[in-house]
Amino acid sequence: MLKMKKTAIILLAAMLLTAATGCSSTTSSTTAPATAADKKKEEALQTVKFSEVIRSVFYAPHYIAMEKGFFKEEGLNVDMNTAQGSDKGAAALIAGVADISLVGPETAIYIYNQKGDKTLKIFHQLTMKDGSFLLSRNKVDNFKWSDLGGKSVIGWRPGSAPQMVLNTKLTQEKVAQTDVVTNIASTAMAGAFTSGKGDYIQVFEPIASSLVKEGKAHYVASVGQDFGAFPETSYVATSDYIKKNPAIIQKFVNAVAKGRAWMQTASSDDIANALMPFFDGTPKDIIIQSVERYMKQDTWPAVPELNAQQFDTLQKVLIENGVLKPEQKVADINAVVDMSFVKKIGKAE
Repeated sequence: MLKMKKTAIILLAAMLLTAATGCSSTTSSTTAPATAADKKKEEALQTVKFSEVIRSVFYAPHYIAMEKGFFKEEGLNVDMNTAQGSDKGAAALIAGVADISLVGPETAIYIYNQKGDKTLKIFHQLTMKDGSFLLSRNKVDNFKWSDLGGKSVIGWRPGSAPQMVLNTKLTQEKVAQTDVVTNIASTAMAGAFTSGKGDYIQVFEPIASSLVKEGKAHYVASVGQDFGAFPETSYVATSDYIKKNPAIIQKFVNAVAKGRAWMQTASSDDIANALMPFFDGTPKDIIIQSVERYMKQDTWPAVPELNAQQFDTLQKVLIENGVLKPEQKVADINAVVDMSFVKKIGKAE
């Protein structure tokens, strides 16, 4: 698993193809400019090439900021693609095919320890819980983590945040002989489970609620809620990009903050309506349930800051999972984290 920190360099060509062609590309609004004045404003927007790790309701504040026009209010147009992996999102930054990526913050540590020409910096902490949910094939009453002993779980790739959080949780609960399947692509996990593979599956929303609604799985636990606070997904850019474009970074952070703030007062129905363009074919009730589950576990922090305590928690999990050697622990958080933009949210220039 130590190979994870070298992924961005070793598999760069393959990653670039994935990042460039992506799963989807979405601009910052689904509505065309209504007037000539609007069109002129649209042309004046600065485009940011953005790569998200996967498509999930887990990242709702970002999609809200796009759909409600908060990025445009800040003068930005977001050209989004889905990388299907933090390693790929990091590789896109290093290669310059993405300006900003939404990835696991561990990627910044991996790249930093490579001592290469480029480093990554985390500038906004979007989520503060793991976003996965554990589902069972057969109904389980009064689920306990010990129930996973001797069972198989379709999980995430080695070195990914959800895989490490689950592994650490199993260790904390002293669950032995659990077979966690980690070699199935994220896009194929649900299909593998519904075809009969695995006793349990660890998935994000809206896939979790969809499987339950279809009668193909039973909800048993929120991994994030049971594990506790964990800085799972961050906005990251190269140190060079941040240094050259501080105004863009600040505008980006401001827009996402507006998205989260809007969600705090909007109804579940309004939130679902805003998210539906990003989840084509997903019923509204599934999106509503997904949002409510993430809100219940306090996924999106009021202050999106990665502090020293959370950074220490992250590195402990990386070391426990063997993807970071103790001597590779980043002693100075400022080497890979810049929260100066978060501290300016809501403040006049």
